[in-house]
Amino acid sequence: MKKLSLFAILLVALVAPGCSWFKHGKTAAPAATAPKTIVTPDMSLAAKVVSVNTVGRFVILNFPADKMPKVGQTMFLYRAGMKVAEVKIAGPQQENNIVADLVSGDPQVGDMVRSD
Repeated sequence: MKKLSLFAILLVALVAPGCSWFKHGKTAAPAATAPKTIVTPDMSLAAKVVSVNTVGRFVILNFPADKMPKVGQTMFLYRAGMKVAEVKIAGPQQENNIVADLVSGDPQVGDMVRSD
């Protein structure tokens, strides 16, 4: 009798989990995937102030060789992420440098220029 009850307990222990031991061709649910990041190139104009003439109220900006602004374009100067001045591209251009008239603000050499 003991053998029969031990056999019954073992049988129940093996059968109770049922089909969970066998996958039966099921695949696990796909894990939640993180949203795909879209990377786009920054095509905005950016430059650096290389010279400031406070008496003449103009600055000289240095742009990358392949990206120069248009004459008459308004741009903004930033220092430590804060907008500090506004300029208007006036020309002339010499190589990567171009002259811009100071519209407002207080520019300094090293300020970053962006077209916002």
